[in-house]
Order: sequence, then structure tokens, then C-alpha cells
Amino acid sequence: MEITFYQELTTISLSGELLSDATCEKLLTASEIELLPLLDAAYQVRKTYFQNEVQLHILNNAQNGYCPEDCHYCAQANSATTDIEAYPLKPDTEILAEAERAYESGAYRYCIVMSGRGPSPKRVAHLAKLIRTVKARYPIEVCLSAGLVDVESAGILKSAGLDRLNHNLNTSEAHYPKICSTHSYQDRMDTLQAAQTVGLACCSGVIVGMGEGIDDLIKVAKALRQLEVASLPVNFFLPIFGTQLVETPTLTPDYCLRVLCLYRFLNPQAEIRVAAGREHHFRSMEVMALYPANSMFIDGYLNAEGSTASR
Repeated sequence: MEITFYQELTTISLSGELLSDATCEKLLTASEIELLPLLDAAYQVRKTYFQNEVQLHILNNAQNGYCPEDCHYCAQANSATTDIEAYPLKPDTEILAEAERAYESGAYRYCIVMSGRGPSPKRVAHLAKLIRTVKARYPIEVCLSAGLVDVESAGILKSAGLDRLNHNLNTSEAHYPKICSTHSYQDRMDTLQAAQTVGLACCSGVIVGMGEGIDDLIKVAKALRQLEVASLPVNFFLPIFGTQLVETPTLTPDYCLRVLCLYRFLNPQAEIRVAAGREHHFRSMEVMALYPANSMFIDGYLNAEGSTASR
């Protein structure tokens, strides 16, 4: 492929234009499109908006298990037989101590994650109090992932100082019934729109490798672009024994890097985070993920092991 092809990808992305579905598919599948110049083209977009900075996130799995949902990929699902350590919401003192550790380790953002369908009004008030305390003590951004949230709850959390609400789309609307039956793609979309209604920044992304087609990955990327999400985590499916979702064909480092490039071209101004599964699927090419991505988790996956933070 001529160098002008890769230069045009950068130009189209920076100009705000949208790549066609046919071009998107080629980026993921065409052997004549070489990986290194593709990474460089994506890096030119990343550099324009984020220079060489990498934002580091620490995730606190504040509540594990006891979930009524049946997300087929998740070890916390009510249908999973995985042997996990289930526990209710951690005490406030523990959550605040972990916020302190996140700040002292150099994290830019502290992400509080809870299992469950969504928080009750009482739980929302409790979370709002916690968020106010974290923000008063430490100059760190706070992101919350608490399940389905309505406009009223989103407004309370926004007023408490929450910086971002996380709720991943995970896959396309067409593929969604194949990975979950207890809630819908639209339920997830409604949560993101509720957050946006009150002016709360959204963090929403995808899980690659759950049996979806190329077209599903393209549709999710373009849906996230339409939502103008501030932060976009790209996860790579890690099969966990006991979940409904059986192991899918192995993701290669080449394919995973192409997916990151595609998501950068389609979401040029989003903070793209290379998230769960990167250590397993990228192998020795993991460092190359930061050509298209500008953010990463450094500690605290949910029920799979990842890297730990060090300074």
C-alpha cells in the first residue's frame, strides 16, 4: 500500500470526516495494509490531541459478585459458576485508603467499580458522599461504574464532583442479545444519555473477541463517536472458566493493534485506553498499543490479573 494511503487516513481523521465502513473493514483484514505505517498514521492523530502523554488509571473493584445480570463474559454474572471472592460494597475507610494509594502512585484517575444492575437512591446518596470526600482530600479525577443510572441519579453524582461515569456498550446492538439477556443495548445507551443530559462526561468502550463480526466492531466505534465519549476503554476478551461465553478464536497482537488504530481514527479526540487483556493478547508487542492509545490501566482489574503499579 502506498504511503499516501496512510497519510490520507490521518488527514481524514483530523479533519473530522468519517471513514467508510469498507475502509474500516480493510484496516482490520487487508494484508496489504502494513501494521507499522498504520500505527504511525494513528500515532499522528494521537499526537495531535495528546502529544506523548499517557494517562494512568487505577481501578478499585469496590463490590464484587452478587450480581443479578447474566452478562455471558463476566465472572460476576448470576449464571457464572466461577469461584470468585464475592463481597458487598467495601467500607468507606477502605475505598478512601485506596484512593490515597492511587493518588500517591501517580494515577491520573481513580475508578470505582461496583457489581450489580444499578444503584438504589440510598446507594447513590452514599456514593455521592464518598466522591465528595475523595475530591476534598486528593487532587485526582474520579470515575464511577455502577451499572444502569437514570437522570436523577446522574445529577446527584455530578453535583458531588464525579468527573466521569463509566458504562460500556461492549458490543453492537445487533450482537448484544448474544452476550446478555437481562438488560439490553438500549438500557446501556439510556444510561450514557442520562449522564450527558446532566453534563457528566462519559467513559464507554468495547470488549473485542466475544464472537462479534468486523461489522459489529465498526458499529460500536461509530456509535461511541456519535456519543462523543470523553474516554473509550478498549478491552480484549479474557475467557474465564465458569462463564457462559466459551473461548473464542485467539486474538493476535496484529489484529488487536489494528482495532486500536481503527478506534483512534474514528474517535480522534477521545482518550483511548488499552484496557483488560492487553498483557495476554499483545504479548511482546504490548508497548506498541500506546501508538494509537494514550491511556492505560496500571492496577486493579476485576476478576483477572493484570499489571501492577510501580514508580
